[in-house]
Amino acid sequence: MQIFKLVCSSILVCFALMLGSCGKKNFLSKKNLEFSIDTLVFDTVFTTIGSTTKQFKIYNRENKTLKIEEIELMGGANSPFRLNVDGNMGSSLKNIEVLANDSLFAFVEVTLNVNGEILPMIVEDSIRFRTNGKDQYVNLAVWGQDAYFHYKDLNEGTWPNDKPHVIYGYAAVDSAKSLNIQAGTQIYLHKNSLLYVYKSTLNVQGTLGNEVVFQGDRLEPDYDEVTGQYYGIYFHEAKPSLIDYAIIKNGTAGIHLFSEDPNNSSYTLDLKNTIIQNQARYGVFIYSGAKVKAENSIISKNGTHALLVLEGGDFNFNHCNLLGYGNSQNPAVGISNFYTDYSTSTTNVSSINEGKLYNCIVSGNLETELAIDTIQMAGVNLNFDFRNCLIKSQEIQTDSFYQNTFWNSNPMFVDVDIYDFKFPISSILNGNGISTAVNTDIFGNPRNNPPDIGAIEVN
Repeated sequence: MQIFKLVCSSILVCFALMLGSCGKKNFLSKKNLEFSIDTLVFDTVFTTIGSTTKQFKIYNRENKTLKIEEIELMGGANSPFRLNVDGNMGSSLKNIEVLANDSLFAFVEVTLNVNGEILPMIVEDSIRFRTNGKDQYVNLAVWGQDAYFHYKDLNEGTWPNDKPHVIYGYAAVDSAKSLNIQAGTQIYLHKNSLLYVYKSTLNVQGTLGNEVVFQGDRLEPDYDEVTGQYYGIYFHEAKPSLIDYAIIKNGTAGIHLFSEDPNNSSYTLDLKNTIIQNQARYGVFIYSGAKVKAENSIISKNGTHALLVLEGGDFNFNHCNLLGYGNSQNPAVGISNFYTDYSTSTTNVSSINEGKLYNCIVSGNLETELAIDTIQMAGVNLNFDFRNCLIKSQEIQTDSFYQNTFWNSNPMFVDVDIYDFKFPISSILNGNGISTAVNTDIFGNPRNNPPDIGAIEVN
């Protein structure tokens, strides 16, 4: 009897194991995977710079768990792509399960090696998924671009323009040196990077239709309108410099000028035919005595100011658009001849020997887009001269330096959201400027007599 019980018990155990085994076998689906895409495409990526992470989904459409026997990056360990599936990283993964009617995320990044070529290259790979003995593939493709890389280096002479220039940290122009940047040069700056002009000269020599472009080094469409991707162009006690036909976008402070060469009686910077837009803070920041002459330039949609003058300095802006229209609660133009350092409770006061706005538009979303805050004292000059400008201000100013000012009129721009600052002939801007030596507009169109106000002439 005891033997019978043991035999029965053994039979029951075996039967239970068989049921478990059969249940396990039935538990796994014999079907295959589905994917949210068949090809994962990366936008242009610079060699040595990693991409953003892209993703796709792996689906199990069945009512049973599906086991992925192998996931393999076909390029192996030498592939420029990197793979992460459900938190598992590597070029070869095994035995990953997808629950019934569930999905997993696959994440992919890519970093390309330098290939020494000028033209963009296409790099491809694929991911193999083996389930129930069947192989399925998701293809990977990236457009790669070699570049000249600058990492905390010193620069002079002329930059070639056959490949983009990418700046990490800073690219510096050292004391008494000069750097020329040719028309058509594309310059990409990494996070917090800057082009640093130290007691030296920078000449940016773009042309109409072949501008020099400064922007962040993330080329994915998601970054097209992201501010603060790099710092900007910083002039420190610079010698006379030129920026002509440039586009400076998506930085923190597009152009930042600190003081100038004490032996320079001319302008620190001559800015012409340039677009500065979508900076996290300032379009042009003139600090502590720097001097800027600008014409036919559009500075718009920045985080704090289009133009900020702090602790004095000189400015001569003619036919420029100095515009808000961003998310800032600060006026488009802020001018002050002093700065208070609250950590030391000291206030530094300087002169504004030349403060000209001719034929300029100062406008935006706020009720007041021009703020002037100055301290007058012995030995300090404040010489303002504003003529034939359209200015938006809640309070109409009566100082004598406002001459022939058009207060609070709607400029009737075509579409500020897409930076289209053209206007119809019915706009107050049409024909209400004062004639100067600026004979063409930012697009090379001849100026009428009298000209239009702003950087654009409507013909």
